[in-house]
Amino acid sequence: MKIRKKSYGTYNMVGKNIERLRKERGIKQRDFIAKIQVMGCDINPTSYSKLEGQLRSATDREIFAIAKILNVPMEELFIDRESDE
Repeated sequence: MKIRKKSYGTYNMVGKNIERLRKERGIKQRDFIAKIQVMGCDINPTSYSKLEGQLRSATDREIFAIAKILNVPMEELFIDRESDE
């Protein structure tokens, strides 16, 4: 599993959790992007990488599709794990 090279940004609240959940499920980024595209979101690898890195905002459609693919409630994507530690 690749280690993140750049630190997280502040453009969204969900990127870290999406990345964590995707990796926990063993889904490669390119496969995950394909699933998002099948759900009707026009997203490319660079844009998705920026979403996970919190370097761009996530749309409501993207959050909905990602939660469905990960089989979690949308609220799960917003939980701040760092404050729980």
